[in-house]
Amino acid sequence: MSAFLNVNEIKEKVSLLGLLRNLGFTPQKVSGGEHFFLSMLREEYTASLCVNDELGVWFDHGGPGVSGIRSGSVIDFGLAYWYPSGFPEVLRKIVEYGQVEIDGSVDMKSQRVPASRPVKVPRYAIERMEELGANTAISAYLDSRGIGKVAKGHLYEVYYSVLDDKNRLRNYFASGWPNENGGWEVRNKYFKGCLGHKGVSFLEGSAKRLCVFEGYFDFLSWRVEHGKDPASVLVLNSLSLLQTAKARAAKFDVVELYFDHDRAGRAATGEFVADVELSRDCSWVYAGFKDYNEKLVADLRSQYKIQSALSVSPNNPGPAFER
Repeated sequence: MSAFLNVNEIKEKVSLLGLLRNLGFTPQKVSGGEHFFLSMLREEYTASLCVNDELGVWFDHGGPGVSGIRSGSVIDFGLAYWYPSGFPEVLRKIVEYGQVEIDGSVDMKSQRVPASRPVKVPRYAIERMEELGANTAISAYLDSRGIGKVAKGHLYEVYYSVLDDKNRLRNYFASGWPNENGGWEVRNKYFKGCLGHKGVSFLEGSAKRLCVFEGYFDFLSWRVEHGKDPASVLVLNSLSLLQTAKARAAKFDVVELYFDHDRAGRAATGEFVADVELSRDCSWVYAGFKDYNEKLVADLRSQYKIQSALSVSPNNPGPAFER
């Protein structure tokens, strides 16, 4: 008879805050015993996932991710975070990342996925992925962001479908790139998000020097200006993965940081520099702009205006750069 990890013992022994910390997440603020995180279950920019470790519960005020689960115990969090992994596998991962010893086991038949948490199919499906070049809309979007000439090999055309709230299937396409948790980050002119779990993206280069970016388009903007730079590259894809980035950066001799010039980006830069020796803020290279890509687009727009003024064909509209 198959033995099964004891759910009640896991709930008693595994701290949800400890589990999140071991997974590389850190709260954005703490208020009255409640810890607020940028949700790791979906894309967001305001911390809305609340954890009360004393009660052992969490609630995602921003809404559910693809699993459909938005609150509950540490077990429910595991089911949402590792979705669509099966119940036994999720329990094993909670014990592993929670770093606790579980003594008890019970008959597998006596414990099942709670009836209130039915298995749901994802509301999206990736239909196919292609090399860049076939879809003119995607290529035009990347050109408008100034990164089209360096995108090949880093970005792909991602074609996917989504079930809307009325269960109607809608088809979409976007530029996209993989992260280390098996998810795909997707961007087009109208949408930015993640299909699957959030995760960092790492491009191996020099073993001594690492460049860390908040966003992938910022990395590609840097690549436009540093085409042959051999540094390794780490892209967070979300500031909720800052702890993961700091742990990865610790093994490098030199770490260059390129985060946004906003409140969250400045706070992340300060924390990174304080915690990771030999890391340094390099965001001065786009001083006066929110991020690297905004600077690149502005520079290209200025160059185009100068070229247009000198051109003998003033009616040529040229590229349309956008944010």
